[in-house]
Amino acid sequence: MPLPARERPLLVLLPGLDGTGLMFGPFVAALEAVGFEARVVRYPPALVSYPACAHIAHALLPRDRPFLLLGESFSGPVALALAAEAPDNLVGLVLCGTFARNPRPGLGRLAPLLPLLPSRLPLAAVRFLLLGRWATEPLKDLARTLLPQVPPATVKARLRAVVAVDPTPLLGRMRVPVLALVATGDRLVPPSATAWLRAHLPNLDISRLQGPHWLLQARPEACVQAIEAFLARLPAPAEATHVPPEVGVGEKVL
Repeated sequence: MPLPARERPLLVLLPGLDGTGLMFGPFVAALEAVGFEARVVRYPPALVSYPACAHIAHALLPRDRPFLLLGESFSGPVALALAAEAPDNLVGLVLCGTFARNPRPGLGRLAPLLPLLPSRLPLAAVRFLLLGRWATEPLKDLARTLLPQVPPATVKARLRAVVAVDPTPLLGRMRVPVLALVATGDRLVPPSATAWLRAHLPNLDISRLQGPHWLLQARPEACVQAIEAFLARLPAPAEATHVPPEVGVGEKVL
């Protein structure tokens, strides 16, 4: 049963590679429709390293109320690093279409060629990689609005950061429940990235949803439902001191 609105934690949303938070629009609308409040973290274009992004995100975490941290795509390592610090009032972590280390090892070998990438990817390439058959006109319009707002140098620098990041050693410090929202049609983050998370987070709760890499955008209502179900499975505060491995672990396909 969904939690009453007054008992729902604040959702702190960490954005994808663009850093603008603009693409959270459909998801935030779906959250508000059922009584969730969201706080969107935005990374200025000048912030391209993971430590810098984590620093600004940490400053925006609530100090006076329970919250759920969600890291999308590029921000997965940011969310993992913050959750490993066990900040006060954090009740859980949601990872969406993301990874703990470079999900595409071939990208590391191609890193020296990143400066040769075109200034901006064509909309058709963005649509293919991030939306696939879920590319509705409203989402294509949102992508058109997004693309000019992200400097090419920022994109390339953040891709270099993805190549080098690896917060895997922090995963053993995780003390909050973790949900992975995994898109079955993700053309950017492969299944091996989720397998790596599962291997290092034995209590990982996985919800597999039909959709593309931009899962929160293409299927916002289904993502909200998965998060509500995750919250409903969490132990009450008095029971949260120990979570046996069989609690909160599973895979669901929606």
